[in-house]
Amino acid sequence: MSDALNYLVKARPDAVGHYFAFLKACGTQLDPKTRNLISVISKVHSQTERGFKQYLGRALREGCTPAEVLDALLMAFPMLGLAKIVWAVDIILALDLPEFQPGALGSAGDWHDVMATKGFKAGQTTRVECDGRGLFVHRTDSEWRVYDSRCPHQTTNIPHLALEGCTLTCPKHEWAFDVRSGACIAKGDSPLKQWPSKVIKGRLLALW
Repeated sequence: MSDALNYLVKARPDAVGHYFAFLKACGTQLDPKTRNLISVISKVHSQTERGFKQYLGRALREGCTPAEVLDALLMAFPMLGLAKIVWAVDIILALDLPEFQPGALGSAGDWHDVMATKGFKAGQTTRVECDGRGLFVHRTDSEWRVYDSRCPHQTTNIPHLALEGCTLTCPKHEWAFDVRSGACIAKGDSPLKQWPSKVIKGRLLALW
């Protein structure tokens, strides 16, 4: 909330408290995903950056897909106008969320040269930087798996030291992942973001 709203809550709790109770009651018949999408749009309309980031994260955690968030923004075009939609998308791009990358949305992304494959054995995992993005690379007996290094919970960039055997644990809230599958195995319920990958002439490439 803004300083002004914080002030009003303290100065006139009888009036403002009823208002917030009214707003809360208005959403009781909506599922959490829809309620948070509406909140995202309201924060874009008021251009409240902190609130937009907060409700964007909530919407994603409640099951909204990036495509649904973008569709909600575009559907609200008559109310928001292009300038506010661009404002919101600029913030999303600055957050560098893996799920909003063109390749993750099914659009034409770019192939990036990640590393040489020579000498990298099955069962091995490493963390690399590629074109400004942190990645965890794991090789199984039959395939290569390339994961974004950001935790899907709050986009914390997970360091190499967080890897023990096949378990990768985010240091912020201790979400744990199995690098052999990318599945979340403790605390949370969202897997690591895996980028499409391929090997060409001894080089591992990933798409985002």
